[in-house]
Amino acid sequence: MTGEDRIDEKRAGDGATILHTLERGLQVLEAVAAADGTATAKVLGRRLGIKIGTCYHLLRTMVASGHLVRLPGGRYDVGPRAASLGRLLQSRSGPSPELAVILTRLHNKTRETSYISGWYHGTLILQQYLSGLHTLSVGNLEVGYAAQMHARASCKAVLAFLPEEQVAAMFKGVPLDAVTPKTITDFDELTVELARVRRQGYAVDDEEFSPGVCCVSAPYFGAEGCAPAGAFTVSVPTTRFAERRAWLTTEVREAAAMASGLMRTGRLAVTAPRGA
Repeated sequence: MTGEDRIDEKRAGDGATILHTLERGLQVLEAVAAADGTATAKVLGRRLGIKIGTCYHLLRTMVASGHLVRLPGGRYDVGPRAASLGRLLQSRSGPSPELAVILTRLHNKTRETSYISGWYHGTLILQQYLSGLHTLSVGNLEVGYAAQMHARASCKAVLAFLPEEQVAAMFKGVPLDAVTPKTITDFDELTVELARVRRQGYAVDDEEFSPGVCCVSAPYFGAEGCAPAGAFTVSVPTTRFAERRAWLTTEVREAAAMASGLMRTGRLAVTAPRGA
């Protein structure tokens, strides 16, 4: 085994030891999945800053394990084991069929890009989205995304209804990055914003996560009716958000109210949003 192939270790932020080789392997797997069958070892190595020999070794290992497949022309794509893992994760963290129906209804009514996110192990995870009629690029927001909670309307919609001490603990020592020039980067300011969201029952992202894009989001609640279980969101280009804001807010809140009713009664029914 060469020095390049040897399993090496490094220290994580908390001082714990982690396997650097495994970390790089996961980076390669993610990059191959994102490349949609176009990834080559040279491109991956250059993009990820990995030596070409190490990159080939990682690729061969994952092909042997079934996580990747090698295509003609030296290209790589996701293999059956990785695809199976993706389906398993989707079944565990994706929305229920009933909630997916509500998302489809919201999308059909608004014709805008619509999302459902679920509160999962202390994090709001994007579970499913349906693209609008017009192409809309919202940063790297994809299924499974859970970062930048201070900048996303869906996260603010849920955070607003969590105990204040829980929110404070979540953000203690965590910098609020300026994702865009409009992102809230001060925790006290975020606290004021969450109080506003709590009063009005919905959250707005005014180009705070992605330039040129505005979002409106409303939370839905679990069986007991008090703890947030997730949120429905609609994303709209800033150019038409002002004229559609009131209507989109109503539609998003209606979807959330339907989901809350479903969680509470186990029955899918059309209900008016609270406070409408």
